[in-house]
Amino acid sequence: MIGEAHGCPVVDSLGAAVVHTDRDRYHGLLEGLRADGYDLFVGLTGVDYLTHPGRDLPPGVTPERFEVVVELWSIAARRRLRVRCQVPGADPWLPTAFDVWAGAEAHERETYDLFGVRFEGHPDPSRILMPEDWEGHPLRKDYATGHIPVRFKESPDRR
Repeated sequence: MIGEAHGCPVVDSLGAAVVHTDRDRYHGLLEGLRADGYDLFVGLTGVDYLTHPGRDLPPGVTPERFEVVVELWSIAARRRLRVRCQVPGADPWLPTAFDVWAGAEAHERETYDLFGVRFEGHPDPSRILMPEDWEGHPLRKDYATGHIPVRFKESPDRR
């Protein structure tokens, strides 16, 4: 551990600073980081650790099935920061980051669409990539993979 940010442990991961949090501290951490000068929201995505439960987390951070990863940048300090938030698989939701960075809007919709993590307070929680009537979330590790038979046309005789 290299420090702490707003009560959450900060670790070095291959030269990058990473803050670990849980759902209860997530939104407050994001607000604090915005006040600290992390003014550029770079991206947000999800990770499903269903088939890979053994991962390195700092002491005191309880691993959950899902993780939401947020990338931030401080323009003035020219510094990047990653936030990793543990999200329970039984009830996958987080408060929205939209009220802190409006750029989180589409990223949160994609994360819901593909992983099923809901973002409470999001202004438009509808699907963005999959059709509205699609069942399930295709990047979940327990999502049934489909199969489309491949039909080859006859090839000319090669003599």
